[in-house]
Amino acid sequence: QVQLVESGGGLVQPGGSLTLSCRVSGSISNINYMAWQRQSPGKERELLAHITNSGRTKYADSVKGRFTISRDNVENLVFLQMNSLMPEDTAVYYCYAAELLTSGRDYWGKGTQVTVSS
Repeated sequence: QVQLVESGGGLVQPGGSLTLSCRVSGSISNINYMAWQRQSPGKERELLAHITNSGRTKYADSVKGRFTISRDNVENLVFLQMNSLMPEDTAVYYCYAAELLTSGRDYWGKGTQVTVSS
């Protein structure tokens, strides 16, 4: 089993920055795909960014140039650095992990709230 715990959410003013962290623990040897997603009330969950074991990253158009996903393989952490935040970035942000090359299982964290407001 794999556990994902997000942290770092909070209230930030428009134009501000925030860094989210996701601690990954458990049976993580087959995890080869990590991502951040978000969901706002009344909207579908949106994939924001992903990073593979090889370090390849990809971003949604809505966050490209503003958000950066990274990982610390020693500490088993995945980060989402968010800059130039806008009110429309307000959402619950979820960490996601998947074993794409083996079982196909995927895992979710419980989410952390990010509110962008003046």
